[in-house]
Amino acid sequence: MGTLLVVAGRDRGSYFALESDVVIVGRDDTCDIQILDEMISRHHMQISRKGDEEHRAFYVTDLKSANGVFVNNSRQVTEETPLHDGDTIRIGESKLFFSTKSFPDLDTAMIYFKQRGQADKETIVG
Repeated sequence: MGTLLVVAGRDRGSYFALESDVVIVGRDDTCDIQILDEMISRHHMQISRKGDEEHRAFYVTDLKSANGVFVNNSRQVTEETPLHDGDTIRIGESKLFFSTKSFPDLDTAMIYFKQRGQADKETIVG
């Protein structure tokens, strides 16, 4: 299925299951996922799911937003871009954690995010 978790910004702690093949994210109340961040365009980005259950892939596309879409803090999305489990997406002043996994609730999603964040940090040996 897939999940988006807002980990920074005004809507921090919001959790969204990506249940459709195409999900529009933006500030407008007509979007599938509404994030109330003044730096986010009304229709900011699209997340699409392609393939069957065994070979499923997710992609993000900038919908000509004013402030852009950035994956993993550096790569600005200029065309349909693949997403991988654990990627972060920055739109406006909000940071979203993307997972290919489904979670039964927000608490479980937050535990996974925190574990994933610790696994990506280097160990300091002194």
